[in-house]
Amino acid sequence: MGMTANPTSAPTAIDSLIDWGLALSITERVVRPGPEVTREEASQTVAELRAVVAVAGPHVEQVSRLTAPAGAPPLIVDRFGWAKGNVHGFRQILAPVIDDVVARRGKPIGGGMTASVGSRVTGVELGALLAFLSSRVLGQYDPFAEPGRLMLVAPNVVHVERELEVDPHDFRLWVALHEETHRVQFAATPWLAEHILSRVRGLVGDLLVDPGQIAERVVTVLRGLPDVIRGGQDSGAGLLAAVQTPEQRRQLAEVTAVMSLLEGHADVVMDEVGPGVVPSVEQIRERFTKRRAGRGAVDQLLRRLLGLDAKMRQYADGARFVRGVTEKVGIEGFNAVWAAPANLPLPDEIADPALWLRRVHN
Repeated sequence: MGMTANPTSAPTAIDSLIDWGLALSITERVVRPGPEVTREEASQTVAELRAVVAVAGPHVEQVSRLTAPAGAPPLIVDRFGWAKGNVHGFRQILAPVIDDVVARRGKPIGGGMTASVGSRVTGVELGALLAFLSSRVLGQYDPFAEPGRLMLVAPNVVHVERELEVDPHDFRLWVALHEETHRVQFAATPWLAEHILSRVRGLVGDLLVDPGQIAERVVTVLRGLPDVIRGGQDSGAGLLAAVQTPEQRRQLAEVTAVMSLLEGHADVVMDEVGPGVVPSVEQIRERFTKRRAGRGAVDQLLRRLLGLDAKMRQYADGARFVRGVTEKVGIEGFNAVWAAPANLPLPDEIADPALWLRRVHN
């Protein structure tokens, strides 16, 4: 939830389609460094972000009533560090899929000058995408890493807390609660990460069945992966632009429904801890929501093209589902959602919790 190719890992077919090194070079060249802070302020921010993650754990378990073993220490990164981690994640997700496509074709993808040029073009596009996203992401839990790792992007946290003029400690804990909820979701539900990974890989494999367009489709898939892995999308960008058949649309809708559940649940938990834990939680939520809606025209256009506006809608849809179910059957009844893959909500159930209640609780 997400590089050069690891030099210790064997090259795979995906490496002939994407120049990972160029992608990171582009990202490093164009990414903005973030707000100005002194060395002392930077050190204090890193220390506090680590501390609030530790504080968040018990509160998440109390609100969610999910129990999970302790996780690895959080990674506090800058924007380029976040990008590097996600390049590794993209390669991890895509490599087996591309290898399978090559095996079915019985021959390598592309070759010579054409492949070299294509991989560089893809690298440039991926680098630009990562540079843009790296200035927006506050945190991320990557369930596919070994072990799963929680990342907080320090300059983005500082930038937003200053922009919103909110209490820094409260805001940092609020953000940590969201990401720690994701960690608990996956740690308490051992089958969840593999279930999502297999569904995403299956969908991506279906989108790459046309060997004549595989390089172009890899670019499209890469544009959509960040939102699918961390919240889904339903607008005309990213993965949806590659979807061709009703079956592919159904698969994407089902993956999106699960990610909406995860994001909505994390949003509910971060708000439900209440003012006893985060005294200014209501002020933070109000200002954070207004910030989402109040961006400039250029930024809004970019967000629509990347599907990020759709992702915001999925946070809201998922939160409504969680609250709607909890109002009827309580937290324990809602937690049946984590019992088995069959209990995960379907797309129509995210929009209408009563449908899920009838299917799972009757």
